[in-house]
Amino acid sequence: MKDRVRFNVGGRLFETTAKTVANASRNSIFGAMFDENWTVQTDSSREYFIDRNPDCFSILLDLLRTGELYIPVDIPEKLLYREVLFYGLLAHVRSSKWGPFDGNRLQLSRSITAGPDGGCCVAHGSMVHVYDWMLDEHAPITLDYQRVNDVGWIDSQSIVISVCERLGRGDGGMGLFSSSTGELRHKFQVNHDNQVKSFTAGALSFNSDCKIFSSCKGRSNEYGIGVWDQVTGKQIDFFYEPLGWSLGDADKLQWLHGSNCLLVASLFPRKDNCYISLLDFRDKKMVWAWSNIGAPTTVDEKRVRDAIAMEENSSICVVNEYEDMGFMDFRSTAGSISWSSRSRLMKGKMPDEPCYPKLALHEGQLFSSMNDSISMFCGPDWVLTSRLGRSYGGSICDFSIGGDRLFALHSEENVFDIWETPPPPII
Repeated sequence: MKDRVRFNVGGRLFETTAKTVANASRNSIFGAMFDENWTVQTDSSREYFIDRNPDCFSILLDLLRTGELYIPVDIPEKLLYREVLFYGLLAHVRSSKWGPFDGNRLQLSRSITAGPDGGCCVAHGSMVHVYDWMLDEHAPITLDYQRVNDVGWIDSQSIVISVCERLGRGDGGMGLFSSSTGELRHKFQVNHDNQVKSFTAGALSFNSDCKIFSSCKGRSNEYGIGVWDQVTGKQIDFFYEPLGWSLGDADKLQWLHGSNCLLVASLFPRKDNCYISLLDFRDKKMVWAWSNIGAPTTVDEKRVRDAIAMEENSSICVVNEYEDMGFMDFRSTAGSISWSSRSRLMKGKMPDEPCYPKLALHEGQLFSSMNDSISMFCGPDWVLTSRLGRSYGGSICDFSIGGDRLFALHSEENVFDIWETPPPPII
């Protein structure tokens, strides 16, 4: 029949329909078999030979048929994971193991002792531990006693690490590493007055145009935000720090896709004062800015610990150490904060060694960590809808969202929690 497709995988024959194969994504190995209208470009007499493991192919073909993943006990998951990467079906496997991310339905999946594909990386001092989406640890990346400031994923195979400069060594900056082997693939450089300068790289951010942004501190005038091309590794721009402002010490960078601007936040306690700004690199302008310099005492007591921009409602959310959340409209030049007290969630008691709260935004859901839990807010008024927490592990030092998972790093036990949304029931 016309819609039949035949495969010879490692000497074993498989026959299926074009509709089943079309369930694979355009980026999979099967994408080349179809035209732009998803019509199979073959006839039933043709046989595709693939020199791979036939047992794993049988599992993945059944996944495309049913949407369910069943792994026989005699098939090692690491072997299947290797084949999944070859065929480009990682997203299908992920969706069969847990559902689309929903902060209101997250459940604690597991904990491990301390990416885009559901993996993660954890930095401790000068070492970065990297885990794949199966939470198997790869070779750690050691930065020769250079303290790690930030880590960001380029894709599932590559990560960027920013580190402090060591005086007298001429190193520091940031590099591109293989997530699987830890190999240094490229070292990014800062050029100033046609000379390569050593520098400390801080907060990182990325955009869809393959650009890397990093806060930079050098020894002369290299204070500001550097921009590099992800593909070539070359520096393509630099936004120098204006007098009386702070960019090179930034704690947080966030690219705003709709506005084509970069949020830069230098916060307490790294700086005595807080500086939040939006930079437009096209015109080399600071198009919006806020600082607590000269603010009344009542505002200064609410020192900002984190900030995040929310383009859908043109606002910036900030949080202080008591998880009081404030909002600013970045369309207004006034830049005043409208605070919403959430200190009652603390039940009137601060822990002995609190971790500073962190913010994250994912598909219209706002997350804020506080001590040993993470609160989630939804709706136009950001109403508290759920909280994630467990009874041990200590305060949450950091958390991030990626690959339809939420990762939370605790302090006392050095434990990493993974929260996942349960998959929808099979009807």
